[in-house]
Amino acid sequence: MSRIGNKPIAVPQGVDVTIGDAEVTVKGPKGTLAHRLPQDIQVKLENNEILVSRPSDDIEHRSLHGLTRSLIHNMVVGVTEGYTKTLEIVGVGYRAAMKGKNLNLTLGFSHPVEIEPPAGISFETPAATKIVVSGIDKEVVGQVAAEIRNWRRPEPYKGKGIRYEGEHVRRKAGKTGAK
Repeated sequence: MSRIGNKPIAVPQGVDVTIGDAEVTVKGPKGTLAHRLPQDIQVKLENNEILVSRPSDDIEHRSLHGLTRSLIHNMVVGVTEGYTKTLEIVGVGYRAAMKGKNLNLTLGFSHPVEIEPPAGISFETPAATKIVVSGIDKEVVGQVAAEIRNWRRPEPYKGKGIRYEGEHVRRKAGKTGAK
């Protein structure tokens, strides 16, 4: 029995859900998102609640049941509240700045790194060492944040690099024999 898949998804006021043959479209105040449904999973809209069901207890149906419910829930939350990921920059001389809509990073390379936001994503730099990635699609926000982090991952000796807010970087001792 799926605990996540059986939970109904509450549809807030101002959100329009359209269930087609093989696609669910969610339209809200922040934008519109669509998702193709797996072949056998059924989605129904009843009394401002979205219900996801599966035809059998096959292993494939069980795995897709909870996944589909989570993806639809993320779409509803995305078009109402949106998603954000915050990144911190640690290191002497490492900083971020906005250049129009683009993000300009100084990360110790011989050149600045300029990142253009994909459609539906926006960047903010509340401080020179903070980057806020925001958008309505949870998957895209997480992917863009991961790509920014990959420009300079946190290293284990001094902890320099780009990390998620609150991420713990495991530190190594380094050389101790030299005197």
